[in-house]
Amino acid sequence: MKVLLVEDDELLGAGILDALERARYTVEWVRDGVQALTALRGGGIDIAVLDLGLPRLDGMDVLRRAREAGVVTPVLVLSARDTTAQRIGGLDAGADDYLVKPFDLDELLARLRVLERRTRGSVSNLIRYGHIALDTSGLTVSHEERPVELQRREFMVLRRLLENIGHVMSRQQLVENIYGWDSELESNALDVHIHNLRKKFYPELIRTVRGVGYVIDPLPVARQD
Repeated sequence: MKVLLVEDDELLGAGILDALERARYTVEWVRDGVQALTALRGGGIDIAVLDLGLPRLDGMDVLRRAREAGVVTPVLVLSARDTTAQRIGGLDAGADDYLVKPFDLDELLARLRVLERRTRGSVSNLIRYGHIALDTSGLTVSHEERPVELQRREFMVLRRLLENIGHVMSRQQLVENIYGWDSELESNALDVHIHNLRKKFYPELIRTVRGVGYVIDPLPVARQD
């Protein structure tokens, strides 16, 4: 899950970045409104956390222009503008949620999980696939009711594939979603994660589509005689 963090306060931004990464999000952090609008229009963002008091372009203008351009990415607004009228203005401009500063980081993470559930049409933090259960809140995974220990990147790869059952994810999509736009990594890093996931679960879990990427296929529908 890739989050666009738009915050010009270095101290607050660093704190949010750390919390998001510990919660196993991939984070792209930009510090002004022009960069934010460019990133939103460019796509590839799952959720945006948007401050309103930004240099170069106010966050409210970022939100309005993004919605006018057809951007449907869920947006959680962060702001010290705490009057009822200001909150209503943010929601009417296209925000999906509004969190007033100062705020608790745990509440921020909980609100992001709500937006995630809404995006995938679920009411639960659990993503289930056969005997596999991935908990986006507790950051745990089990297989046949037994816990499976995953490294941070392994968890992120599995989560992304489970969120896109039946849809082939290209290597580039997975790399950008797991490592971010500008990260440098060894050429076989993704292959290592895929190999480890197959070993920890079962080889057929993730199918390679040669020359394209990887996919977790839908489970077969049980026959009813």
